[in-house]
Amino acid sequence: MLGLRTDFQPVPGLSLSPNSEIMVGAINNKHRIDQQFAFYRRSQLNTVQDFYLLRFLTYEGHYTLSYPFTEVSRVSFTGGYRHMRQIVLSDSPLSLPFPDRYDQHIILRASYVFDNTRKKGLNLYNGVRFKVFTEFYENVTKSNTGLHTLGIDYRQYIPVTKDIIWANRLASGTSFGKEKLLHYLGGVDNQISPKTNQEIDVDESQNYIFQTVATNMRGFRQNIRNGNSFAVINSELRVPVFKMLINRPIKSDFISNFQVIGFADVGTAWNGPNPFSDENSFNNEIIGGDNPSLTIVLDRQNNPIVAGTGFGLRTRLLGYFVRLDWAWGIQDGRTLPRIFYFSLSTDF
Repeated sequence: MLGLRTDFQPVPGLSLSPNSEIMVGAINNKHRIDQQFAFYRRSQLNTVQDFYLLRFLTYEGHYTLSYPFTEVSRVSFTGGYRHMRQIVLSDSPLSLPFPDRYDQHIILRASYVFDNTRKKGLNLYNGVRFKVFTEFYENVTKSNTGLHTLGIDYRQYIPVTKDIIWANRLASGTSFGKEKLLHYLGGVDNQISPKTNQEIDVDESQNYIFQTVATNMRGFRQNIRNGNSFAVINSELRVPVFKMLINRPIKSDFISNFQVIGFADVGTAWNGPNPFSDENSFNNEIIGGDNPSLTIVLDRQNNPIVAGTGFGLRTRLLGYFVRLDWAWGIQDGRTLPRIFYFSLSTDF
């Protein structure tokens, strides 16, 4: 199964602060049409303007039907329900009068997956896999709502030698409708202690209701670019060092799966018809925004496309696939100081 989707997070004060989550599910593959049931709960603590503490409780239930055309391709349809409760925590007399807020969404999803890859080792593949997907969210507690998303994630793995793999990925997505999804570009998947770039503003006029992180874009913190659309290209050369040098079975899991990689990332996120549109907030700097009598907007004309390059180490340690990356970002023709990433996940 190709899992390429990042769960959307609510947008209270546009902060990223996960707390706890749990997911349980069941799969029935007895007949040609596969069935999947899933239940998801998330508890999330956020702040609004560094004043109110908000607790978000999210519950989701999904039912999915999948029809396999062949051994390597399938189409899936999902119906779901999402219930979110926003609680203003009573930590002061000012927050006591605020009532709880409820949002309920009907969710519809469809996707097509192709995957003919063959595994040559841990995080080493040969072949092609991709996923094309669309989603629709309708808030049944409000009128005049609706969020549509459309995206693709394409990955190709090319053998350079018997053991060395050149892995490439193209991912892009957009949201449209009366409500939108906010993509934060930057960082890596499942990063330990991620940092957020506070210098790039978010366009509050876009009516974002959910947010997600668009990765990988190494060399930058999260939010080097943002918008309702994104596109990113990743390229990695994966070299299993000891597996190449030792021509016999290796008992050590750490040594057997040890890899050195070199990588390059290119991408952007934007609002409007294209990344060079004037609607993008990264081109504007607001001065005096807290002063109602004077507001100055500077047109910075930044290059919307950013890139990053560097090297990394991979291996399995205590059952986890550990990734260490050292990356240099490239923005407006300038090479930025190195950033270190520590993350736990396979593939890109």
